Amino acid sequence: MSEDMNQVEVKNYEIGDKVTGQVTKVEEKQVIVNIPDSKLDGIIPISELSSLHVEKASDVVSEGDELDLEVLKVEEDALILSKRKVDAEKAWVNLEQLFNSGEIIETEVKDVVKGGLVVDLGVRGFVPASLVEAHFVEDFSDYRGQTLTFKIVELDKEKNRLILSHRAVVEEEKGRHKKDLLKNIQPGQVIDGTVQRITDFGAFVDIGGVDGLVHISQLSYEHVEKPTDVVQEGQKVKVKVLNVDRDNERISLSIKETQPGPWSNVSEKAPKGGTLKGTVKRLVSYGAFVEVFPGVEGLVHISQIAHKHIGTPHEVLKEGQEVNVKVLDSNEQDQRLSLSIKDLLEREGEENFDYELPEESKGFQLGEVIGDKLKNLRK
Repeated sequence: MSEDMNQVEVKNYEIGDKVTGQVTKVEEKQVIVNIPDSKLDGIIPISELSSLHVEKASDVVSEGDELDLEVLKVEEDALILSKRKVDAEKAWVNLEQLFNSGEIIETEVKDVVKGGLVVDLGVRGFVPASLVEAHFVEDFSDYRGQTLTFKIVELDKEKNRLILSHRAVVEEEKGRHKKDLLKNIQPGQVIDGTVQRITDFGAFVDIGGVDGLVHISQLSYEHVEKPTDVVQEGQKVKVKVLNVDRDNERISLSIKETQPGPWSNVSEKAPKGGTLKGTVKRLVSYGAFVEVFPGVEGLVHISQIAHKHIGTPHEVLKEGQEVNVKVLDSNEQDQRLSLSIKDLLEREGEENFDYELPEESKGFQLGEVIGDKLKNLRK
């Protein structure tokens, strides 16, 4: 009677049936499972263990594991089973919910292939290279084994197609951060940043997930021909916030205003009575502006250019000419320098003038010259 009961309890499975089995042996290329209500052993080929490529079965299951499986084939002495198909069916239900809700998925990158990344979400998920990061990535090899966040951007169960994007998550987070930063940042703040991009008109600096523009005129107190003369991509810099346009989401920054100005300590660099070398930068009707340090110009009034009377500075000077100047007055607070060219010319003239009278043996007396002139007049 006991044998009759056991025979009744034994079930004959067909293709497509769902079974639950316990792993009794893990071989290199297949797994043996015990199906309690079947007289046949269950075999799971390595290709049916996962939606991804598996090198050895022990990477996926261990002895004693209880698995939900589907019958693929009924043989005389065994049931050929699939773990992959059951996992996929469960996964598609969950993935459709995540796709519809727009939720973020966190999972490990299982493989790096030509064109992108591969993840296992019960079904094979693919992340195209263009959807990995918001910036260009040349080599993806370091991504293998990393846990990243993703959003599903395309899902098609019929075609077994699942496309994900890490870039979408990054850009969404960046957008939220940008709104927060734009809300809280204020003109006058000095913050750390990193040069991201350089253009002909300036440099874009990342100040914590948001880029601000440092116009070429705000890179340095000195004249800048091209931004790459001053900054390089990846360079860490301090920037001062000049303006925040919240409506258009634009931030104007300055590097030069975080640095000592050209007039800083000018009273020490250009003390009253000191002599400096400079370059004539501009000529105006009332004098000449001479640059003595980068960004520091002083005025040589027309009366301080030459000893002789001149109508315009252009009679004596030209732009770009190098001259020696004497500091008449230095006012750091008002950023004013009063200079003189004439004072140095006068001093040079005095040094070169010969005050000694000629020796008698080498010349003639003034009286002799006058005497000769008188004699000629009498004649």
